[in-house]
Amino acid sequence: QLQASGGGLVQAGGSLRLSCAASGGRFSSFAMAWFRQAPGKEREFVAAVSRSGTRTYYIDSVKGRFTIASDSAKNTVDLQMNSLKPEDTAVYYCAADRRAGVHSMTSLAHEYEYWGQGTLVTVSS
Repeated sequence: QLQASGGGLVQAGGSLRLSCAASGGRFSSFAMAWFRQAPGKEREFVAAVSRSGTRTYYIDSVKGRFTIASDSAKNTVDLQMNSLKPEDTAVYYCAADRRAGVHSMTSLAHEYEYWGQGTLVTVSS
């Protein structure tokens, strides 16, 4: 089971840190990702980290602003979001893929078997 937290309201240019905690499993067994869904839009991939924790992948619009990292000690996967923009406003979901190779990850939502409940991020202009 995945539990996402850390969302909230922030002004443009500000920062937020999202965290995804797992119960019943270790993140080292999963490739992990964050997706988001803005009002009236389809869910889109944001970032992913491999099971090994050594490889990451981002959509172009967040490169240089967002950082995804897994913390094996806390068994969490965090998404540090800096320089936030109004277009980052969305419900953010964490997801887990247990079939990925140790250094692999995918941006395809249907490859992720487990999903958290979502946390709302609102960026005001």
